[in-house]
Amino acid sequence: MISEKRRDLYAGGLVFLIGSGAAIIGSKYTIGSLTKMGPGFFPAALGVVLAIMGVLIALTSILNSSNAPAAVDPHHSMQTEPDWRGWGCIIGSVLTFIFSADFLGLVPAIFLCVFVACWGDKTANLKSSTLLATGITIFGVLLFYYVLRVQIPIIRGL
Repeated sequence: MISEKRRDLYAGGLVFLIGSGAAIIGSKYTIGSLTKMGPGFFPAALGVVLAIMGVLIALTSILNSSNAPAAVDPHHSMQTEPDWRGWGCIIGSVLTFIFSADFLGLVPAIFLCVFVACWGDKTANLKSSTLLATGITIFGVLLFYYVLRVQIPIIRGL
């Protein structure tokens, strides 16, 4: 079992590598400017942000390791099973969005995506999931349909 500090160090390194790769690949496309963004702007910017976050995660792990006790009791280490419910709901929410956006439209797709993802949390209930899905749907429609002009109809058939 990998210790928590080493796991954070590895996670930071992985996030850094993914971010660096995205920034390098995105920079091969036209970046453009803030007023007229090219196709490489978003991947490059997101890659830089991910790389910085990876460095911060790794640094936090290294800096916190000096404060750790020298010996760790193996009987009290946190060994938990993977949260298969959470994994399933997150993957299911992405698949739900993919299929429902094409057939139902943006509003139902965002709502269903968030609603399915909410059920990955063991403390989720119908009321909180519905409220969260409604709020994110309103925000998502404003952002993607009206600001970014994504070419998905709000509701299919309208």
